[in-house]
Amino acid sequence: MTSQTITAAASGTWKLGDLEINRMGFGAMRLTQHGEALRADAASSDRGRAIRVLRRAVELGVNHLDTAAFYFSPLRSANELINRALAPYPDDLVITTKVGPGRDPSGAWLPHATPEQLRGQVEENLRQLGRDHLDVVNLRIVGTDSLAERFGALAELREAGLIRQLGLSNVTPAHLAEAQEIAPVVCVQNPYGIGARPEEDAFLRSCGAQGVAFVPFYAIAGAGREAGASGEDHDEVRAVARAHEASTAQVRLAWTLHRGPHVLAIPGTGNPDHLLANVAAGGLRLSDGELAVLDRLHRGGTSA
Repeated sequence: MTSQTITAAASGTWKLGDLEINRMGFGAMRLTQHGEALRADAASSDRGRAIRVLRRAVELGVNHLDTAAFYFSPLRSANELINRALAPYPDDLVITTKVGPGRDPSGAWLPHATPEQLRGQVEENLRQLGRDHLDVVNLRIVGTDSLAERFGALAELREAGLIRQLGLSNVTPAHLAEAQEIAPVVCVQNPYGIGARPEEDAFLRSCGAQGVAFVPFYAIAGAGREAGASGEDHDEVRAVARAHEASTAQVRLAWTLHRGPHVLAIPGTGNPDHLLANVAAGGLRLSDGELAVLDRLHRGGTSA
């Protein structure tokens, strides 16, 4: 495919509450380092290159950035890179961040935030991004315990004007139902891609029926998670990629977007060429036959 001529607008649009965005977004997790993300000993990225990638993403029509205060390497902070590259921010740019997890200055993980500590995490995101409010804040969960107290704390900050919209990350349908009793939820951000478990398919469809955006992470990386894609892939994915003169990563992203109009994409990279290819995947239209082949692969097992 000719990635240089395709912008994020080709992916279509969705609304996060009252915030309209292009469905192809950008995730900042890989922006701060080379190699595996979220490692305390990660080799930091080149600052100038990271800033150029962010500015190019916006030039290509990306108006949904996914970030977090805990996305950092020894010398780089995703939030501060975003601030340096893009402030004053375009009026249509939506920045989504996550709270719950935290890392100390050495990069070591801290216990997840208590309801009382969440305000401090929100304020840290505000400071790093240079904002007076956050567009969307996702509460990230580990485990199956009740989120009521923590989500309630964020709902109070929303009422106070520090947060515009609320979402959830790494959650179950029960978590979503519990949160919706407290405040509106505009998005669910969960791991998803070819080979995801059947219950994730059901959750994706349920979100769509409720008008909640479903935002997959690891849609390209699959089982590689923070380490990224392995470079290997299934024969079926490679065959579809060859037919479109595309990469397997582009096919995986396109398949994900085909799962429903409420499904968004937030692929991340610090590589300008990969950025172009990821954005172009939003314009890749798979045939019914190709989708059927990929759907059979999806139902047959775990992502490569």
